[in-house]
Amino acid sequence: MTPLTVRRARPASAARPRRSATTPPWLFAAPALAVYALVVLYPAISGVVYAFTDWSGIGEDWSFVGLANFRTLLGDEQAMGSIGNTLLLTLAVVAVQNGVGLLLALGVHAKLKSRALLRVVFFAPVVVSPVMVAFLWKYIYNPDPEAGLNGLLGLHVDWLGDSSVALWSIAGMVVWQYAGYSMVIFLAGLEGVPKELHEAAMIDGAGTFQRFRYVTWPLLAPAVTINLMLSTIGGLKLFDQVFAATNGGPGYATETLSTVLYKQAFVFGKFGYSTAVALVLALFVAAVSLIQVSYLRGREVSV
Repeated sequence: MTPLTVRRARPASAARPRRSATTPPWLFAAPALAVYALVVLYPAISGVVYAFTDWSGIGEDWSFVGLANFRTLLGDEQAMGSIGNTLLLTLAVVAVQNGVGLLLALGVHAKLKSRALLRVVFFAPVVVSPVMVAFLWKYIYNPDPEAGLNGLLGLHVDWLGDSSVALWSIAGMVVWQYAGYSMVIFLAGLEGVPKELHEAAMIDGAGTFQRFRYVTWPLLAPAVTINLMLSTIGGLKLFDQVFAATNGGPGYATETLSTVLYKQAFVFGKFGYSTAVALVLALFVAAVSLIQVSYLRGREVSV
């Protein structure tokens, strides 16, 4: 008699692979991505399309004009002058803002009893509206020799009305507002520098400047990268302070690409041309940022 063979029943889980009980991660991001696509991607893509049209911004009467807007931009003296102003303003802001921010960070990083209060005071302008800062500095830049900065320094300078100094006056108010922002980023970098390295350098006889040059500065490379990128992008697309303080004047002395595209769209009704200017500005900012990131990241690796 053949013995019966008992076969164990395979569990259902072994018969077929179980489905994961966890929710796919992308489902959590889907609502945010949908809002981002609606609010950011769709307007951006529409702007690229309108850059090749003659749309006035009102109604649906428009037609494709190809590269006509970009040819107009290249022949527009005001727009070309605004590119130079934008670059000069950006260079001034990046250099002075980060230099002042680093000095402030080194100062409040020292063992001072009032360092917490000083950090708050230096960072306070950052949270103020740029338009409010512009109106404040319009009062400080009062051309009256007995008022504002002129009265304090004993000068007689039309800070915002003289085309030779107006652009640098704008740079001054921008630096005043955002130097505290750079300070905070540099402070974060300084907090990450090990104290043991400074102690070892002091034992080896290194002075204050030598310790900063050979210990602190190389380890601040990530903070330098972030600060340079943020200040460069902010300078290239600067609008609020310029528009509120000078409206691009006197003449076109403080005109930037951002003010040009605003006026072309909302003053002259050339929406297609203004979006072409905006597209050039966006591509310019992206190109400068990529070059800057590649160089600064390479510096971080070499350090």
